Amino acid sequence: MFCGRRRDKIKMLQWVNNGFWLYYKRLEKGTFQWPGIEDDELALTISTRQLNWLLEGLPLVQDKAHPSLTYRYHAC
Repeated sequence: MFCGRRRDKIKMLQWVNNGFWLYYKRLEKGTFQWPGIEDDELALTISTRQLNWLLEGLPLVQDKAHPSLTYRYHAC
């Protein structure tokens, strides 16, 4: 994913079989809560949940979010 300088546009590349899909989203108002260049890492790995937050205009870290749950299947 890439974000414009004004943080109002996002482009995302996805490799599928033999080529790339380009996704593009531009906000009419406001900005994306994009991690700043002052952060230590140049590349981040985020979850699907965090991607949805980012596309909704929310920060990657949500203090009030429900914790992720994992379940183990136990065969009887």
